[in-house]
Amino acid sequence: MLLLVLVLALVGCSDAHTAAGTGSGGRKAGETSTSRDPADPDIDRYLDRVLPQGPGITVAAARGGELQHCAGRGLADRAAKTPATCDTVYDVMSITKQFTAAAILKLEMSGKLRVSDRIGAHLGSVPEDKRTITLHQLLTHTAGLPDSLGDDYDPLSRAELLDGALKAPLRSAPGKEFRYSNVGYSVLAAIVEKVSGLSYERYLAKSLFRPAGMTRTGYVLPAFKREQVAVEYDRHGRAQGRPMDHPWAPDGPSWNLRGNGGMLSTARDMFRWHRALTGDSALSATAKRKLFAPQVRVPELDGAYGYGWVVVDSDDGRVAWHDGGNDWSLATVAKFRRGEIMVFWVSNQAYQQGKWNLEDVQMKLTHGIAERLRHRA
Repeated sequence: MLLLVLVLALVGCSDAHTAAGTGSGGRKAGETSTSRDPADPDIDRYLDRVLPQGPGITVAAARGGELQHCAGRGLADRAAKTPATCDTVYDVMSITKQFTAAAILKLEMSGKLRVSDRIGAHLGSVPEDKRTITLHQLLTHTAGLPDSLGDDYDPLSRAELLDGALKAPLRSAPGKEFRYSNVGYSVLAAIVEKVSGLSYERYLAKSLFRPAGMTRTGYVLPAFKREQVAVEYDRHGRAQGRPMDHPWAPDGPSWNLRGNGGMLSTARDMFRWHRALTGDSALSATAKRKLFAPQVRVPELDGAYGYGWVVVDSDDGRVAWHDGGNDWSLATVAKFRRGEIMVFWVSNQAYQQGKWNLEDVQMKLTHGIAERLRHRA
């Protein structure tokens, strides 16, 4: 799900680590966006120039703890003519990984595990070739596990996920090299459940989302209404339904997705997540340093991977970012140190055959939104 695209366009920016402000965007659960939502005219004009006609897309941008722009463009559901808004619910795909990483760090804060633990400490008997794998290696995609065990929507239980992960041949020796692995993050989600005694989603809701004020993020616990969730469209513009229209278990997607993707959220909640990570409502200062530290070098990115975040440095600063994509949608979140800026955007159609591809403007779009906020300072 990680799209290894050109990050050099973002070099010179970074993740914000400032005190959280009260900010705007404090709408209560279930409330929909209105004309009172912030809309930056410079960002609107920029989006007019950069974005193609067709996709439904929502953009949020914040400086410090203040939400400066949160608005949708196009339609979340073309058949029903439902507009995309700040409160449209989207699949944020691999951005889910930063929630899983934060959950592990939260458990470390409470003394229930350490990122240096070997996986056998929490999973029991482990095959010889995997006994040295640590939680740190799972977090940094250096455990050597495969990328996937099947299609995102193939039925797979937690037990089947763990059995398949532990039996799969390693792609590289543990700790040797970066090998992006969705399986590794699903194993981390299973460890969250085993250590906390709660389901993965319930632990996130209790320990991270609730303290952050995030009421519209999860798999099934927010009890989303169908009309609130964006329909996804393929490269021909054909509707592919909403995430829950695909095979799901009663408590969310199967374990091919759980922990590594498939989380549903809104732009407003992603701002709240950003605000929580600039303060101390979600994680301690020590935990946040681990989350955003450049843990493992990724040569093809000219940067590094932290815990659920890509981290890029230059003489001009740092940016921490991650994206998510499937065959239909695309999302990006970035935290810039210079200007203390967060940008999040998500579209329910990433490609139109022969016409446009949002991957082609992904970094230009993210960087351009950040620059317009920075110049307002």
